[in-house]
Amino acid sequence: MSSMTSCEWRLKSLSETEETKQVYVQRYDRIESLYLTTGDFSALQQMETDYPMETRTLIENVLKLGAIDDHEINNRFLAFFQNPTLQTIISDAEAQYANMDDINLLLDAAFTKLQQHIPDIPLPIVYAQITALDQSIVIGDGTVGISLDKYLGKDYEIYKKYYSELQRASMNRDNIVPDCLCFYLVSLYPMKGFESRSQEERDLHMGKVMWITNFAIGKKFFKTEYVNMIDTYMVTHPSFTIEELLKLEDYSLIRK
Repeated sequence: MSSMTSCEWRLKSLSETEETKQVYVQRYDRIESLYLTTGDFSALQQMETDYPMETRTLIENVLKLGAIDDHEINNRFLAFFQNPTLQTIISDAEAQYANMDDINLLLDAAFTKLQQHIPDIPLPIVYAQITALDQSIVIGDGTVGISLDKYLGKDYEIYKKYYSELQRASMNRDNIVPDCLCFYLVSLYPMKGFESRSQEERDLHMGKVMWITNFAIGKKFFKTEYVNMIDTYMVTHPSFTIEELLKLEDYSLIRK
């Protein structure tokens, strides 16, 4: 009976927008939060069966609680989140992100636009999770994990204990899609010879990725000196394509 209930709950979690989009947020967080707030063993089984890579990444690489095959790991995982503050964060995240249709629409539109200019760009699997205020975006092998607990709003009361006003400025719902695109593009097109590059070259590389993110979402979201330099270059070189820009390694061209 319990597995049937779990199945029905999972099916109901899929919205119509999710079923018609190429890229949308898979709601791993819902199963995770069910386990972390109730200890429901069927939810844990669903995490391990349907999202094995995401669960391993969360426990081993993000939270660093130990090896996934440790016979005590599930108890350690559950115990870690019993802190009252973390329980509040889980509840608030699930309430604030009960509906993510707006994010699904923006993600799909942005990746569709990127595909038009970079036909061979692989589409990621995107999922939501709770990471105890750890990384905002977790990039895996073809996956993008969104830590909802890092996007509860700049005025979220708990944030004020741990983050500066400047840090909180980017911890909003509006930052999710730009951050997803930016981190994912960096993972696909890392800067070659990063350690030997100058700081200006590194800044231009990030400026390039931010500019392309702005282009994909159709909004000047990221605004930095280096984004402006890329923008000036693209305006004055209209034949230079998005794909060429993404693969550009010689930043002396931009500085000229």
